[in-house]
Amino acid sequence: MLRATLLTAIAATALAGCTTTTGAGMAGDKPMRMATASLRTAAGADVGTVTATEMAGGIQIRIDARAMPAGMHGAHVHAIGRCDAPDFTTAGGHWNPMGKQHGTSNPAGPHAGDAPNLTIGADGSGSVTIMLPAGTMDGLLDADGSAFVIHANADDYKTDPSGNSGGRIACGVFTAA
Repeated sequence: MLRATLLTAIAATALAGCTTTTGAGMAGDKPMRMATASLRTAAGADVGTVTATEMAGGIQIRIDARAMPAGMHGAHVHAIGRCDAPDFTTAGGHWNPMGKQHGTSNPAGPHAGDAPNLTIGADGSGSVTIMLPAGTMDGLLDADGSAFVIHANADDYKTDPSGNSGGRIACGVFTAA
């Protein structure tokens, strides 16, 4: 009986080493790459995290915000990996490697970094997962990096260059995870 139990344990261990990873952890035939950005206000308060995951067909962005003003807020990937207070203008304009105009409702758009509005509830929190089909991890983590910015107002999805989304109220620089 002990011998049968031992052989079963050895066989299970050997087979475990032969499993194939698909789906989570892979993008096509290569491992997924990830990057994260810690969102902070101009005063330095931690207000959330953004996770970027390389997927077949683009970059999946997961925004988890907290302690933010309630309402709809424009949310975008910005072209430069800097978030200097007080206004985060060092993050540059929206990430736009294809030279498009702003907004999914703009016939000449959108920018690669244009994302749907983020809805923040009465409790100050909000989460959303989106796909940026024009994005690549190489572009997101290029020589000058990129940042994720939450704006004061809702994005109208058409007005170039920023959708009339107002000032920048939170910012985080992407770093490889």
